[in-house]
Amino acid sequence: MEFRYFRAMWGMEQPTLEANLRQIRDGGFDGVEMGAPADADDRRALRDLLDELGLALIVQQWTRGDTPEQHADSFEAQYRAAADLAPLLVNSQSGRDIYSTEQNLLVIDRGRALEDELGVTVTHEVHRGRATFCTASTMALLDAAPDLRLTADLSHWCCVHESLLADQDAAVQRAIEHAYHIHARVGHAEGPQVPDPRAPEWQPAVDAHVGWWQRIVDHQRAQGRETMTICPEFGPPGYMPTLPFTRQPVTSLWEVNLHMKDLLAARLARGRA
Repeated sequence: MEFRYFRAMWGMEQPTLEANLRQIRDGGFDGVEMGAPADADDRRALRDLLDELGLALIVQQWTRGDTPEQHADSFEAQYRAAADLAPLLVNSQSGRDIYSTEQNLLVIDRGRALEDELGVTVTHEVHRGRATFCTASTMALLDAAPDLRLTADLSHWCCVHESLLADQDAAVQRAIEHAYHIHARVGHAEGPQVPDPRAPEWQPAVDAHVGWWQRIVDHQRAQGRETMTICPEFGPPGYMPTLPFTRQPVTSLWEVNLHMKDLLAARLARGRA
């Protein structure tokens, strides 16, 4: 299986889009994960720049609105813009945690119809505040939409359920079987991001997450998939802790995401969680 590593635009600090993309390429990433520009001319410029640099694209989107119907409309508007860019897939933070399963399915069903129409793969991200915010809500969605694809960011569930999910392996396994894309951030029982995954005190959390990601890779390989997309997605302050009174991050975000890419390139390639 081929692994393709993406760097989220989230937390990049270069002064221009081109400079950020060049840093991502020079850091050894295969592509970028980012929102689609709203303006059609800006989308064409982005597509040209990605082609010039040889970078693949995953589009990230975030549904918005005061009602489930507005979230579905928001999904459609963003997805149609994303499709102009011919991305590998669209990863959506979809719906709301306060909506019922039926209400969140309005967004899921709209995504399925658009995928059928335009052909760009849709994944829905496991994320706090969204339709997939906890194991129970996600299992209900999978009951109703058995073909649902997930972006696995299980760091959020660690935070929501205040654990490394040892007592929820059946739900984790079901999510693993629906996971199509990985957000490789390491969470813990009290938050969605450990301060620095290189620190020995966080090794149990790192090992738990790498074990889940390995199970996703193993499942996808068994299904005959030839390429797996992974985005190390440690975030800037306030996901990253800061020093009191200074707002200075406790470590380098760029170095942490590079470390996660290199760690997974070594461990997943060997098939050792």
